Amino acid sequence: MAASRDQWNSQIGFLFAAVGSAVGLGNIWRFSYMAYEHGGGAFLIPYVVALITCGIPLLVLEFGLGHERTGSAPLAFAKISRKAEFFGWWPVTFVMFGIVLYYCVIIAWCLNYCFYSLSFSWGNDPNGFFFKQFLKLPKGPMEISGINYNILLTTAIIWFLNWLIVFRGIGKGIEMANKIFMPLLFFLTIFLVFWALTLEGSTEGVIAYLKPDFQKISKIGVWIDAYSQIFFSLSLGFGIMIAYASYLPKNADISKNAIMTSIMDSLFAIVAGLGVFAVLGFMAHAKSLPISKVVTESIGLAFVAYPQALSIMPGGHFFGLIFFLSLVVAGLSSSISILEAFTSAVIDKFNMNRGFVVTIVCTVGFIGSIIFTTNAGLYWLDIVDHFITHYGLVVVGIAECIIGAWVFDISRLRRHINRTSSIKMPRVWDNIIRFFVPAILIIIVIGDLVAEIKAPYGGYSWFSLIMIGINWLLFTLIAAAFFTKFPWHYEYMLYAPDEENEEQ
Repeated sequence: MAASRDQWNSQIGFLFAAVGSAVGLGNIWRFSYMAYEHGGGAFLIPYVVALITCGIPLLVLEFGLGHERTGSAPLAFAKISRKAEFFGWWPVTFVMFGIVLYYCVIIAWCLNYCFYSLSFSWGNDPNGFFFKQFLKLPKGPMEISGINYNILLTTAIIWFLNWLIVFRGIGKGIEMANKIFMPLLFFLTIFLVFWALTLEGSTEGVIAYLKPDFQKISKIGVWIDAYSQIFFSLSLGFGIMIAYASYLPKNADISKNAIMTSIMDSLFAIVAGLGVFAVLGFMAHAKSLPISKVVTESIGLAFVAYPQALSIMPGGHFFGLIFFLSLVVAGLSSSISILEAFTSAVIDKFNMNRGFVVTIVCTVGFIGSIIFTTNAGLYWLDIVDHFITHYGLVVVGIAECIIGAWVFDISRLRRHINRTSSIKMPRVWDNIIRFFVPAILIIIVIGDLVAEIKAPYGGYSWFSLIMIGINWLLFTLIAAAFFTKFPWHYEYMLYAPDEENEEQ
């Protein structure tokens, strides 16, 4: 007989794990920049609309599928239709052998910078230090000349921590870790925000962040970006939330969990943005520059702009240590969820021992991460991330809606969700999943394709984009098809119990 399925020990444990997966590095360094660029406080209008009409409905769908079908993404989809199983394997494959490979390396950079903050190792030129000394970045992605062993060592540490947590299972591993990580992350973030707000010039930064410009939200591109941010921020399309929900007890409050996860993720991003722009305001004031001259996003914010501010900030050594530690914690809470999404799929399919699966997967994952620890790693990271997140994830999101609403009986799923949920999903939710969310995701992917055709992404050569990005995506497609081909260890697993008679 198959081994009994793990379960969360508590409601708060599941919620922390789901929020931990959703809250990642992007909440800290991407949302605030997007809000600044797209109308400040006015951006909250399209953002909240996107959250209500896309983020929460799709998260409810993923929670509902995982809970009702009681399985990881491949098993949940296979229980709906054997032909749908592939769309369960593809996301857990490309997040495991794509996203988490470079994500662990970025966390490793943050771990390095925890120590660099103690002595301001970047000196007077954080930009030159990061790109030339730390990464040793060449001119192009094909100019690989060696591995950065400092990054390789910290990457090994990050993979070890991932292994240690997921090896211990749901209750003793992932749940326990997130019960530590989430309160710690929220405490560190609030601490940093309050500290940043005491800095001279911080008010100007916060005003630049939140000052509403309602003219900007009249642009269709701003609304598309809001929907994109919601989709990526909530870990939708990863297969994670389906796996996490499969470990819930039968009487779990599905819709309430989805709403709370979405709200906590969004609030964290908004609050973290206050701290980000308070620091940027301080730096602009200290250097007598307009805020627009110091604002940057993503990697440039964390590893260039922030170190510049830390060097002239009172208590900058300690502030830097706390800031980069918060990035490590946010990153780890997300990476363990990706590892669990794939691990649970393999255990469901082959009935293998968890410890064996996690050990093999982490070993292979660490080896796969090595390419991102080379001097050209940043280029490879950028290209692989672009193709997986802009095409793989969005296509999977569309497939989820089709499978959940058209192949499966969406009204049956809604009845299942409402049976134990304190917040009932209305009938309009059926049509949001059937029509609205797929339409939004199709618009997003078409927009990306049009931009791609007009000009190669990031100024890279088509050769680099094809050899690295497109081929990486094709490899995950082949790997997913390979996993799909194998039979399930117990065929009866594919037959979900008949649904109880329920009133609509």
